[in-house]
Amino acid sequence: MSTTASAPRLVLAGNVIADLVIEVPALPERGGDVIGSRTQLYAGGGFNALTAARRLGADAVYAGLHGTGPYGDLVRRSLAEEGISTLHPVRADGDTGFCVALVDAGGERTFVTSFGVDARMTTAETDAVAGALRAGDTVQLSGYSLVMEVNGPLLSAFAAGLAGDVRVCFDPGPLVADIPAGVLDPVLARTDWLSCNAREARLMSGHSEPRAAAAALVGRLAPGAGVLVRADKDGCWLAAPGSGGDVVHVPGFPVDAVDSNGAGDAHVGAFLALLGRGLDPLTAARGANAAAAYAVTRRGPATAPGAAELVAFLGDDPLGELLG
Repeated sequence: MSTTASAPRLVLAGNVIADLVIEVPALPERGGDVIGSRTQLYAGGGFNALTAARRLGADAVYAGLHGTGPYGDLVRRSLAEEGISTLHPVRADGDTGFCVALVDAGGERTFVTSFGVDARMTTAETDAVAGALRAGDTVQLSGYSLVMEVNGPLLSAFAAGLAGDVRVCFDPGPLVADIPAGVLDPVLARTDWLSCNAREARLMSGHSEPRAAAAALVGRLAPGAGVLVRADKDGCWLAAPGSGGDVVHVPGFPVDAVDSNGAGDAHVGAFLALLGRGLDPLTAARGANAAAAYAVTRRGPATAPGAAELVAFLGDDPLGELLG
């Protein structure tokens, strides 16, 4: 049951973990070894979407779990630096999980993920999240959480039971095909905004063309829900609530990309933040396209722009005046 408050928030009911990124000339053969040329350790997972929203003025809350140990310390420190609050206290029965990303000379990323306490939610913890929500809040859910053996069923039931005055945004992620139907379907039925990339849209709809995929996905959601299919440099495809399933193309912003890591998260976070500022879905989608374009021109994990940076990036585009 949601409580009344004046400031709606973006609440991530998912995972923020540590990302260990190692650049290698090539992946080693089975049983072999390779020397990495560059290593970075930073907060990842849902951190990037929360950061993108927070930098555009949204109040952001991490409602997932965080443990005791170096990775949990890193997550809490990173959240605090961005002004993102945590809902749960520290779990003392283990550390936060981490992901090892091996980036080869061609830019291809290979991942190995080891979850920690963040993958072991309890009913009491999901109940605590539900009880802390306010009218007008947006809950962000990720397919990474739904695919987990413990968290998936709990978060599915959590989403299905949310009050009608709480908005739900679902980003299915690359593992969407591995989410059991019994977990996924209740979440889709409660989703107000579905944001996915073209590959995920194809997996969920059976359509390889983004416009057709977006139109088909509207039919999997509750009446009045909206769909965004992100198409990288080509912008996104938008089926806005109340459009009758009509899908429009929202052009992207041409840039010289140097690092696409986190672009989708930047898009999701910016879109939700701009909706929270009262912008209509089409305008918010254009702003999200701009935020994602800005993000790929910077190296690093959390490169979404702040409001002033986004306005400067837009230049004389009329959208900049709305955001300024």
